[in-house]
Amino acid sequence: MEERINNVIEKVQESNTIVQENKDAIMLKLEEWRDEEEAISDINNHFKQFWMDLEPIFAELGWI
Repeated sequence: MEERINNVIEKVQESNTIVQENKDAIMLKLEEWRDEEEAISDINNHFKQFWMDLEPIFAELGWI
């Protein structure tokens, strides 16, 4: 995962379409995630919770 975050950091730094103040905020968060071992786990947990909240609705609609 650290390699992917490093790739994103490189792309953000090279981007000409991102405003500098947004770049700074993005870079700060990416640096924080790169140092944090649990970042992927947190994202995974958020998606699991999101699915658990929506699954009954989709089932009721007959989509699953």
